[in-house]
Amino acid sequence: MNLDPFDYHRAIDLPDAIVHLMAPGAMAVAGGTDLLPLWRASALQPTQFVDLGSLGHAAVGAEPGRLMLGALARLSDAARHAEVRARWPLVAAAIEASASPQVRNLATIGGNLLQRTRCPYFRSGDLPCNRRQPMSGCGARDGIHRQAAIFGGSPHCVATHASDLAVALVALDAAVLIAGANGERHLPLSDLWTLPGDRPEVETVLAPGEVILSVEAPAMPATTAYRKVRDRASFEFAVVSVAAVLSLNDGLITRARLVAGGVGTTPWRLPNCERALLGKSPSPETFRAAARLAADGAAPLRDNAFKVELLQRTIMRALEESANA
Repeated sequence: MNLDPFDYHRAIDLPDAIVHLMAPGAMAVAGGTDLLPLWRASALQPTQFVDLGSLGHAAVGAEPGRLMLGALARLSDAARHAEVRARWPLVAAAIEASASPQVRNLATIGGNLLQRTRCPYFRSGDLPCNRRQPMSGCGARDGIHRQAAIFGGSPHCVATHASDLAVALVALDAAVLIAGANGERHLPLSDLWTLPGDRPEVETVLAPGEVILSVEAPAMPATTAYRKVRDRASFEFAVVSVAAVLSLNDGLITRARLVAGGVGTTPWRLPNCERALLGKSPSPETFRAAARLAADGAAPLRDNAFKVELLQRTIMRALEESANA
């Protein structure tokens, strides 16, 4: 392992962090559970690490009408917070389905949302990957792509988004607070990530120097469930996952949110399935009819077409669990 020289800067406050992150080749580091392995594998070549660890923004706050997650809060702190477990169990379930307890003790909320794809072509400096090296090609399209996306891909990239927590928070209508050289801005969390299109190296809407400060999820009268299918029981990323949020009134579904992981280049919302649930009773027949619509718009490759049926089955399980919560 040969590592190029780099500079290290521990930011003293937010303006200091923003200034240093605007430099070419600068990368933020907090828990480092994703960034450092990529660096060691030569998948990334930062010229400067900007340590955000002293900035604060690490609180987990449950208010009557909202959940506030500081970007530098540890995943484990959020998952074991009593109010999160009681009122936002979807968040706790998604975090506990992520990685290992040791990693969750280090990894941060913001870092988890911004983690890079697990596509093996991205994570090897010797293989073609347009995300890592623009114009080098997408080796996964004709190579090993069992884990690749069936939604949101392009001729230039079919890498899936990796975060369990992102899937849950998008299903909860979460918003994100971002700070940069031009001040602060709020946006729906679902708008944070971009589709690969012809520029897969651009993964988010963050401008140079911008950092995530916090994520906010509203309280809602709903039942929820998170189902994750993976190749082994622990410390594994999703082949398919589904976050389900249902609100019922007088025995009918009045609100539905379904977001899938492991199948899209971003956390993938399933609006056709959601619409099919509205006004219906929460029954196996209703759930089955909605799940069939998950195939709409799918573009599987040679070796990942199985994800279509697996997604439909996972939706069924998530909806049944949510309805019975």
